[in-house]
Amino acid sequence: MMGPESYEHPRHEPRETGLNPKEAREFLEDFYSETGSSESGRIQYVMNEISRTGTYRHTLPELTWGARAAWRNSARCIGRLYWNSLHVRDRRHVFSTADVADECAEHLRTAWKSGKIRPTITIFAPDGPQGNSVRIVNDQLIRYAGHRNTDGSVTGDGRNVELTDLAKKMGWSTRYPSQFDILPLIIEDDNGNVHLYALPDDAVKEVPLTHPEKNGFDRLGLRWHAIPAISNMILEIGGIKYSAAPFNGWYMQTEIGARNLVDEDRYNVLPRVAEVLGIDTADERSLWRDRALVEINRAVLHSFDRTGTSITDHHTESRRFLQHVAKESRAGRSCPVDWSWIVPPLSASLTGVYHRYYDEPDAGRRPAFLARIK
Repeated sequence: MMGPESYEHPRHEPRETGLNPKEAREFLEDFYSETGSSESGRIQYVMNEISRTGTYRHTLPELTWGARAAWRNSARCIGRLYWNSLHVRDRRHVFSTADVADECAEHLRTAWKSGKIRPTITIFAPDGPQGNSVRIVNDQLIRYAGHRNTDGSVTGDGRNVELTDLAKKMGWSTRYPSQFDILPLIIEDDNGNVHLYALPDDAVKEVPLTHPEKNGFDRLGLRWHAIPAISNMILEIGGIKYSAAPFNGWYMQTEIGARNLVDEDRYNVLPRVAEVLGIDTADERSLWRDRALVEINRAVLHSFDRTGTSITDHHTESRRFLQHVAKESRAGRSCPVDWSWIVPPLSASLTGVYHRYYDEPDAGRRPAFLARIK
């Protein structure tokens, strides 16, 4: 680990720590109703604890069910069929930024499982009446740097230019900036200061991209990391906010092959892919972008499969999501959906999720993963 570099984060703002007893009661009632566990006076105990201390502590079963239910309630996630299998790592006893960084690395190792990626969440100490807890500044545990060039262009991921600037201001550097430099973790402590920690090499698994037929494709030097671990959202369970709770599933290939590598403000690789594949880019009516897009998605699936790394495709996952919607209906629950996120960005009308209406997202539904306000 790299550290203990420290820097006062200019965007730090105090975070809400007040707890509404009504939210705690509603969560516990839902927990006991769904799990069939014996209540045995637990709700009254929690009400008394909140009255006395301003907060309460979840039991491990409550924490586990709460994290899983938050995934189930995530209107933007297409992979919720597996919500009840989420592996929960309880690290509420971890407070220091160095220990949080170590546990984030261990999270990635634990989730990897020799390529058979396991949906995992690591939950650190909650915010509380005595103050804020730690938080992870990076939006994902693994992110590629975006290096500003003197001509205004960017080497690497254009989405991460500001995060890269902050890391460099804190002392991080690379001798030869490249397209795929792994950014260090930037972790904010309970006083609003941020600290820098490099991820160990063994915690970061990457997949070099090759094409199933075109031998020249590998000359593009494209790759992507194997585990998408979201790290900048707040997990709220029963009124308690966990500001550091990184969680992962596995990739759907369109996330990499139709967005991350393709968006013009990120890697914008379609023109280079078309050139390698011998596709004429002079006429938009040739649909060269569409043809190149399909081929890079084929390359992503081929490469992950070749290395034994878990990934799903948009047709399979669309069918699975409709299974999830049906299961939720049979259980008497609605399924909140943000249509613009569920419908894949490639061949949308060929998938079942495109051709139907859904329950609207419910911003008040809890437990939940909440976007953090900068």
